[in-house]
Amino acid sequence: MSDVKIRRAILSVSEKTGLIDLGKALTKLGIEILSTGGTASILREGGVSVTDVADYTSAPEILGGRVKTLHPSIHGGLLARENLQEDCKELSTQNISFIDMVVVNLYPFEKTVQDGENFDSCIENIDIGGPAMLRAAAKNHNRVTVIVSPDDYEELLNELLSNDGSTSQEFRKKMAAKAFRHTASYDSHISNWFTKENGENYPEKFNVTGSLRDILRYGENPHQTAALYTVGSSTFGVPYATQVQGKELSFNNINDSSAALDLVCEFSDPCCAIIKHANPCGVAISENIYKSYLAALSCDTESAFGGIVAFNREVGEDVAKEVVRLFAEVVLAPSISKKAKEIFETKQNLRVLELGNFSEKQEEDIDIRTLSGGILIQKKDQKVTDNSIKIVTKKKPTEQEMKDLKFAFTVCKHVKSNAIVYAKNAATVGVGAGQMSRVNSSRIASWKAADQSKVAGEPVSRAIGSVVASDAFFPFPDGLLSAAEAGATAVIQPGGSIRDDEVIEAADKAGLAMVFTGMRHFKH
Repeated sequence: MSDVKIRRAILSVSEKTGLIDLGKALTKLGIEILSTGGTASILREGGVSVTDVADYTSAPEILGGRVKTLHPSIHGGLLARENLQEDCKELSTQNISFIDMVVVNLYPFEKTVQDGENFDSCIENIDIGGPAMLRAAAKNHNRVTVIVSPDDYEELLNELLSNDGSTSQEFRKKMAAKAFRHTASYDSHISNWFTKENGENYPEKFNVTGSLRDILRYGENPHQTAALYTVGSSTFGVPYATQVQGKELSFNNINDSSAALDLVCEFSDPCCAIIKHANPCGVAISENIYKSYLAALSCDTESAFGGIVAFNREVGEDVAKEVVRLFAEVVLAPSISKKAKEIFETKQNLRVLELGNFSEKQEEDIDIRTLSGGILIQKKDQKVTDNSIKIVTKKKPTEQEMKDLKFAFTVCKHVKSNAIVYAKNAATVGVGAGQMSRVNSSRIASWKAADQSKVAGEPVSRAIGSVVASDAFFPFPDGLLSAAEAGATAVIQPGGSIRDDEVIEAADKAGLAMVFTGMRHFKH
């Protein structure tokens, strides 16, 4: 079939936006409207003539409304194939009429869960009749039109008005695909919630459902297509940020901004993190974000060029004046003051994001990685240490060194492995990331500290008197000795190597203080 005249439609919606206008438009086109419960009441209040489903089926709603549309008069009218004589004959025998359109959206299950309602309330918001009608209509899209969202009402009406009250095969097929996506997503939310309620971590079937947020210009590279989807129940994060100004966010902007956000959220003190290619090139905490920014930037002014600058406090005029002196891709913070926005406006291409209150951050606890032929799933790395830090050397860290060690190890968690972080006075002074050899990461971090000291005109390397963090154990003493040669005075690492005794002995000989955390933080 091609164009199909809409004679009769059933409307049953949880989301009532645009409902009355739609009902009036359908009535004007001569379409009979069937409806249920609250939808029928609102349509009547708006002056739209409606036939109750209960009257149409001659079967009252039962079980407190649990059974309304699960009836042969409804599903027979939806699933019958008008081009098959046998179907037409059977409908005539059963006194069932064709239903040509379904406009249905489902009980708000996901919102009920997000609102923290109890188990029984969530169960009652699992729609049964709605998905059944949507699937029936979508299956029989050769004849039946299915609409699942108020966002599609305008397109539907344009279709009907331009086709004398009919819909095209192309339109019906497009809407059917959307209906199947809708019910699949709905069921996915239910199954994931039930899985969590049962305390199951890795069930035999794993479902992921996302909602399109934006089609991006391209992916990591211009020849790759890309899109941004929201996943999970949290409404905090870069996908939900308000973009104050600037060009469209790119795939890499979003990825790097998310890495920056995760890092600054680790700290309760005022923090600034500058990210480049998902790695921090400078991080600092201080009494205010102005000082934090200057300290973070001074770690690696070269790599900060074109980076992402993130804050965990509101950005004011003083910070904005400093940031615009740097070429940055993105600035993100909980909020941006009016004066700061005016300053950022002088850099029209700078993307500025407001994230809202960081206390609203609800960490989704699943980390998903794609690979050829499958996916890897793990719990997110949400810890830094398990509070069982153990001093393993003769020399003990000073109070300031211990503070810096904990700071450096927290930053190290966000650096790609193999990861080494040099820090002093709650600021990074050198970062070595993503090397195949841990000793090379250590050398790169110390080299960066020395190089930046020269840039700043300082007489000695900033690595002198710093502390060093490693995301995993030192398998040999060489990485540790490299840190000692650079001038570090204390080291924090997970421990756990079969050569721990050799590494501890080397630390003692070098006069280093060293602590073990017992917790590794590989990041790939």
